[in-house]
Amino acid sequence: MAIAYARHTSLTSASVEALADLYAVVYAEPPYEEGPNEVAGFRDGLPEQAEREGFTLHTAHQGDVLTGAAYGWTMPAGAWWRNADRNPPTDLHAADKLAVMEWIVHPRFRRRGVGAELMRRLLDGRPEPVATLAANPESAARGMYERAGWMQVAKSTLPWGTPMDVLVLRLSADSLDG
Repeated sequence: MAIAYARHTSLTSASVEALADLYAVVYAEPPYEEGPNEVAGFRDGLPEQAEREGFTLHTAHQGDVLTGAAYGWTMPAGAWWRNADRNPPTDLHAADKLAVMEWIVHPRFRRRGVGAELMRRLLDGRPEPVATLAANPESAARGMYERAGWMQVAKSTLPWGTPMDVLVLRLSADSLDG
């Protein structure tokens, strides 16, 4: 059965539950090893994230099964990751940025292009000239980001978790020139 993709700009209670279920499977794996408390925090935070300016969610389904998702929202000019150890270069800091908050694919559907297609759909056509995300330096995704051209500009340390690499990707070559 083929994978179907969809774009969403809001969430329903059913989509929140499906996303939380997928999150639970993905983040139970090393190096994350998250449990019920982290999943509940993710679930509880989703509605607020969906209210942010520029929120966009792309999902992948096989039949009725959610196989992957990627979402983000606009981080406005002058804003940056709260716990980052430094600001990005001035031109990036002064621009609106797409904050990629999650990019998750069910383990059974990895290495089939689902993740790459979700990220392509999330990044394509965005009005922001740059995207940013925080990645666990021990995760497999971290290497994929680097190979795709994402560059580390900072570290972010949360009191309850692993220090994360803060990465940026310019989405258009000329959009920060003037």
